[in-house]
Amino acid sequence: MDARRSLGQHFLLDGNLTARIVREAGPLGGRHVIEVGPGPGGLTRALLNSQAASVTVVEIDPRAIAAMRELAADANGRLTVIEADALGLDLSSLAPPPRQIVANLPYNIAAPLLVGWLRQAARFEALTLMFQLEMAERISAAPATPAYGRLSVLAQWVADVTIGLRLPPEAFVPPPKVWSAVVSLRPRPIQPGPTLFAAMERLTAVAFGQRRKMLRGALRSLGGERLLAEVGISADRRAETLDVDAFDRLARRLAASDVSSCFRP
Repeated sequence: MDARRSLGQHFLLDGNLTARIVREAGPLGGRHVIEVGPGPGGLTRALLNSQAASVTVVEIDPRAIAAMRELAADANGRLTVIEADALGLDLSSLAPPPRQIVANLPYNIAAPLLVGWLRQAARFEALTLMFQLEMAERISAAPATPAYGRLSVLAQWVADVTIGLRLPPEAFVPPPKVWSAVVSLRPRPIQPGPTLFAAMERLTAVAFGQRRKMLRGALRSLGGERLLAEVGISADRRAETLDVDAFDRLARRLAASDVSSCFRP
C-alpha cells in the first residue's frame, strides 16, 4: 500500500515504536480508543495488543479500509471500522466513555482536527496524537517564545499538554521531510462552554493574525483598548506576551459582552 501525499499519509510500521506510542497513552484497560487515519494498521495492531476494551478506526482511503476489515475479522469484535472523513464526524459519538483518541494524524488536516476536538475536550479522557514536530512545539509552546500562538493558547486552555516521543523522518514510510512528535493532551476537569470557546477562537484568531501589532490595534474589531482596560491588560502589549490566564480573562469578558448585546433594545 503506497502512501498518498494528497491524504497526508506517512505510515509508521515499526512495532516497537507503535507500542511506545500506545504506552504514551497510559493504561488503556476498560477504555474505548478511537484512531484516525490508521492506514495499513501499524498503530491499530498495537492498540489491539493493549488492554483497550475496543478500538474504532476512522479512515477515508478505500485501500486502508480493506486492510482494516481484514484485521477486524480476527479482532473478536474489538475493532470497528468507519469509512468516513474524520473532519465531518463527531468522534465522541463513535464509542462510549471512557474514550480516548490515539492517532498518527494525517499531516494535512492535523490542525483542524485538533481544534475540533478541543471544542469538545470534556468528552475525551485523553488525546495522544502524533504531529509534525514543528506543530507539536507550537501546541506546547510557552508565552514569549517564537512558537507560541493560537494553537498554544487553545490547547493549553483546555488541557494539560506535554510532548513525549520524538521520531526522525526515517521512522516513517515514506519518510517525511521533518521530525515528528507525540503530544499528550489531558483535558481539565472544568471545560469552557460552547459560547466561551467560540469567543476564545475569535479572540486568538484576531490577536495572532498580525503578531507584530500591539493589542490595541490587533483587537480593534473586538473592542480594542476598552476590552483590554476592562480586564487590566496594557494595550501596548503584543499577543505572544500574554499567558493563557490573560487570554482566558479576555475571552470571558468578550463572551459576556456578546451575551449582553443580545438583550439590548
